[in-house]
Amino acid sequence: MIEVSAAIIFIEKKILCFQRGKGKYDYVSFKYEFPGGKLNENEDAETALKREIKEELRIEIEIENKFKTIFFKYPDFEIKMHTFICRTNNFEGKLYDHIDYKLQKVSKLKELDWIEADIELVEELMAKYDD
Repeated sequence: MIEVSAAIIFIEKKILCFQRGKGKYDYVSFKYEFPGGKLNENEDAETALKREIKEELRIEIEIENKFKTIFFKYPDFEIKMHTFICRTNNFEGKLYDHIDYKLQKVSKLKELDWIEADIELVEELMAKYDD
């Protein structure tokens, strides 16, 4: 079981969505995701998230609240993912670990090809937030 944190990053009323590049497994390659990463040993989910976002996106985020923790089983690994509603104002569009990004209205999230574990989150976000 891999424990990870992911950020649902709002800029005003839109969400930053990031496209992965080619990965070890085809079923996660080139899919959109909420950014984040693995927790280090003895690291809490919020600390890990801030560190990962700084490493991946080179931005600071403000964590507003915990959204949900989900468990998901892929064919080759399982994850426990802590997700948080976050905000930022300073994303300039530079990509370091991803190949593309979209600043998407909540009502348009399903237009993207999401990584499987994030689909449940997309559906809940669309039910909870209005554009």
